[in-house]
Amino acid sequence: MSLNILKLCVGAESLDDLQGWSKQRLLDMAASNVEVQLFHTTRMVPKRKDELLDGGSLYWVIKGQIQARQKLVDIRPFVDGEGIRRCKLMLGNEVVPTQWHPKRAFQGWRYLKGEETPGDLGQNESALPVHLRSELAELGLL
Repeated sequence: MSLNILKLCVGAESLDDLQGWSKQRLLDMAASNVEVQLFHTTRMVPKRKDELLDGGSLYWVIKGQIQARQKLVDIRPFVDGEGIRRCKLMLGNEVVPTQWHPKRAFQGWRYLKGEETPGDLGQNESALPVHLRSELAELGLL
């Protein structure tokens, strides 16, 4: 069973926002001749790196619901220009929609065990309009 990371997707109003931002970021990187690889910078370095990189993903909480994931491809600690230790969570370029699962706000990131992770959405489920998915999730029907 793989180990995952759970993180709030601050600033995104919807899964479409996250997917659009990711696509634009990849285009910007390609145009700038830098490594074309999505990442998320965090302050704390996960101590369970080997478990996370053995098939783990970063699960995104958007508007109080786990809604998407991105595969973790590497974890790169570094020291920023101000001398603060940080970490880049290197992510797969695909944002995968998941079953919605309610999650309260929290700071930083959390480990998410394999048995606690929502499954990926099937094509029929992802075809539901966002407002309908949101209402069904609020009613506990998703």
